[in-house]
Amino acid sequence: MIDHVKVAVSDMPAAKEYYAKVLEPLGYRVVFEAEGMTYFADEHGLDFGLGAGAAAGGTHVGFSVPDVDTVQAFYEAALAAGGTDNGAPGPRTEYAADYYAAYVLDPDGNNIEAFCHTAAT
Repeated sequence: MIDHVKVAVSDMPAAKEYYAKVLEPLGYRVVFEAEGMTYFADEHGLDFGLGAGAAAGGTHVGFSVPDVDTVQAFYEAALAAGGTDNGAPGPRTEYAADYYAAYVLDPDGNNIEAFCHTAAT
């Protein structure tokens, strides 16, 4: 079982600001900070971290969310915060009949996804 994940970012203050906005609709907040790293967690303690590094970008992280509305809220928050569309909210039947997701590239090129398993309308 994965306990936490950290992605490399090139500008820690900018990344922290970006992710604070993007992860808010998912119920995440900053729970730990140290030199060169910031961790966010939801109410269950599921951690997502940022680490200053030269090898920024290229990571894919998928957040499981409860419903289609949360996928949409994530997508809108990410674009408003400066993310780039990498797949608008919609069904992804190539993964599963009930898979609904949105993908956004963060400013460093990390592919961040919010998805749920529910019948798409």
